[in-house]
Amino acid sequence: MKSISNPCHLALQILLVSFASPALAENVNITFLQLNDVYEITPVSGGSSGGLARVATLKQQLKRQNPRTYALLAGDFFSPSALGTAKVDGKPLAGQQMVAVLNAMGLDFATFGNHEFDIPEDSFYQRLKESQFKWVSSNVFDAKGQPFPKIPQSQIINIKGDRGAVVRVGLIGLTIDSNRRSYVSYRDPIEVAKEQVKLLKNKVDITIAITHLAITQDRELAESVPEIDAIFGGHEHENIQQWRGQDFTPIFKADANARTVYIHNLLYDTKTRRLKIDSRLQPITNEIADGPNTAKVVKQWVEKGFQAFRADGFAPERVVATTSVILDGLEASVRNRSTNLTDLIANSMFKEVPNADLAVFNGGSIRIDDAIPPGPITQYDVIRILPFGGKVLAVDLDGKILERVLNQGQANRGTGGYLQTANVSQDPTTKKWIIAGKPLDPNRSYRIATSDFLVSGREVGLDFLKLGQPGIKLVAEKRDVRFAVIDELKRAR
Repeated sequence: MKSISNPCHLALQILLVSFASPALAENVNITFLQLNDVYEITPVSGGSSGGLARVATLKQQLKRQNPRTYALLAGDFFSPSALGTAKVDGKPLAGQQMVAVLNAMGLDFATFGNHEFDIPEDSFYQRLKESQFKWVSSNVFDAKGQPFPKIPQSQIINIKGDRGAVVRVGLIGLTIDSNRRSYVSYRDPIEVAKEQVKLLKNKVDITIAITHLAITQDRELAESVPEIDAIFGGHEHENIQQWRGQDFTPIFKADANARTVYIHNLLYDTKTRRLKIDSRLQPITNEIADGPNTAKVVKQWVEKGFQAFRADGFAPERVVATTSVILDGLEASVRNRSTNLTDLIANSMFKEVPNADLAVFNGGSIRIDDAIPPGPITQYDVIRILPFGGKVLAVDLDGKILERVLNQGQANRGTGGYLQTANVSQDPTTKKWIIAGKPLDPNRSYRIATSDFLVSGREVGLDFLKLGQPGIKLVAEKRDVRFAVIDELKRAR
């Protein structure tokens, strides 16, 4: 049985009733430092936010205050990132730089995010071997339904207090089923959580779920599995504090790319079995100094990645333009509406294809999840914006298919399949599409400038948009979209 007081405040008190008294009575303080959705090892927002070397400093500060301090990462860090696409010895880094820096930072525990499975199977297993931190994954398995090597479905941390009392903290890890790959299988996270909590019963004093789920799933978890004392999650990229379920189980998510982290101070009374959770959102800014050891590792990997980009024809440090405005590449923006950055990319593609009627690309190809501040823009910034690159294609498309594509793009609002365009508008009254100032004619063909990915049939709801299908004809293959964007930036100086 569990009861709670002051459920609407950040400091929570949870009473666990037990008929057995521990051998030693003591208040044991435990600190968890929570990150989620980290794709950059360096600071973002022009250097003003984030940076794993700064997080390393914070962890050391917390550990000096309380030696019972642990850093947790709630998924998404192998991919996607600009540096992760750099090819070293013929293969993309594919998260190698992330694991190395998190090792140096002192990460203790992690669970999988959906983007851990972006990378090839051999790279995935290699990243697991390189990890010096511990993994926990309760509902994600290999293709045969077996746990990945040395990754348990739960972890128990035995934490000793100053007077010798031991608090047993159980960790489970839950991941959203949104990235099906041939080497991965999933089970329902709620059902698995119920099973794991049952297995942990009488073996732990505190149960924490590290999750990479949609917030709706986290709410369902809190409501369905009241034995969980706290949910430290990720996936949304924006900080969240919510309390759900009969016991008002707390749900916390920090901002992506370590713009913020959560610091959770848990105070557990081994006599009364009362747990108090006091959490605060901590911005990671340039007021926090870099941890020197982590900063050294960051520098090594940045240089290694830059050397690889140079070999591919880029000059990553070269300034290509100076912007007087913020260029909005935040995921919450580019997957829901057009911004000055999406307009710039669409216009660059439009100009890349002579005689194009319009340009269209998926907002999910923008991976920077950052707002670039006024000032110089380098080629590496462009790589960060579009890390996967890809060729601009000239494609002739039947009007009926184009109308279907544009409608699906609107239906995909909020996801990576939301479509960004140039030379396209929509009548606010009739909702009819306007191309180059004229109503879309379903009986004519249109030449579109688009990305090679968008006409691969792999985007959500756009499986019909595939080269070679009737009414979809490849006309020409142009340059990597990033070189087109660089030229557009130069024109817009």
